[in-house]
Amino acid sequence: MKNFKSFMSEHPSYDASMNFSAGGFGDPMVIKKLNALMGKLTEGSWTDGEPVVRQIRSSLSKIGLTFDNVPNMAEESGSFSMPLTLYGGRFGKLPGTPIDEFLNDDGLQDHVEGGLSLEISYGMTEDNCYRINAKIM
Repeated sequence: MKNFKSFMSEHPSYDASMNFSAGGFGDPMVIKKLNALMGKLTEGSWTDGEPVVRQIRSSLSKIGLTFDNVPNMAEESGSFSMPLTLYGGRFGKLPGTPIDEFLNDDGLQDHVEGGLSLEISYGMTEDNCYRINAKIM
């Protein structure tokens, strides 16, 4: 019977790297993949924009990104931008926070300078349906 030390020397471990910044929201490849997901969710024509926004909200919430209520899409075309928060944002104290102040931010400031926002644009097609585009900036 082999002992543990000889087993580990014969079969090295292939654990994931401990680089926590890789794959985070600060990585441009992650944003590119999220925008590809936004493209798949918004493809096609829609009679109402609400189901698309619900799909986007559901998909982003699975990775911790949330946004506030969207304005009505009553005009024939338009666009709006909403700030994204990570798990609803942060509120509280950090070791470097002054005693008479609280930290209150979107939770993304540590990952992305200036945070992230979801930009949604829409327009009416000739068959009276909406064409909706969404992008994370």
